[in-house]
Amino acid sequence: MGKDWIDAARLTVLVGHFGSGKTEVAVNMAMELGRRGYIFSLADLDVVDPYFRSRDCKHILEQAGGRLIASSQAHMDADLPSMPPDVSVLFDNPAMYGILDIGGDPSGARVLARYRQQLAACNARVLCVVNGNRPLSDTPEKAAAYIRRIEKAAGMSIDGLVNNTHCCQFTEPEDIRTGAALVENISVHTGIPVVCHAVPDWLTKQVSDFIHPVFSMKLYMKKPWE
Repeated sequence: MGKDWIDAARLTVLVGHFGSGKTEVAVNMAMELGRRGYIFSLADLDVVDPYFRSRDCKHILEQAGGRLIASSQAHMDADLPSMPPDVSVLFDNPAMYGILDIGGDPSGARVLARYRQQLAACNARVLCVVNGNRPLSDTPEKAAAYIRRIEKAAGMSIDGLVNNTHCCQFTEPEDIRTGAALVENISVHTGIPVVCHAVPDWLTKQVSDFIHPVFSMKLYMKKPWE
């Protein structure tokens, strides 16, 4: 299989505002790497969001042959700034593909500053996940300002935009199309290219006419009360 946006880089960092669905995209990208036969890991470096954490999908990733890199079990329910020591495997093993799930605001993005040199040495890319239904990213101006704050906090440039405009299980095709138009405008404002549209698997066929790739996603993440 020829490479596309999924495996265009060995390491992909995902950032995005609270409620963007960044973690859902991270888990789905990791699972797709596994389906393509890669040795893969998902690093949960989110020290911001206490509700939606990729670490909650540990068993699913391991069943697919992957590895979850996260804080120790003792810190599972804490928002401590310490990083798991085995993150280094992502940088040291050139055969391993990895997704790094970073906290959903500029404070969380400062985690990237710790690994800036290693990520640059691996030619890692940074993608920003955008949900146009969130109040702090519902206009090109707001989203562009947010992106620049992320870049400043991380000391790294964002390389691509992922449209993940959704309303969880209530997402309609119009949500995705509205988000697609928004992300195109954000791209114009920032000069950052659109990479793909992340779409719940039951709606994929209804937006198959998009110019950019459509990424069909299974919804793995559950709310704490579900």
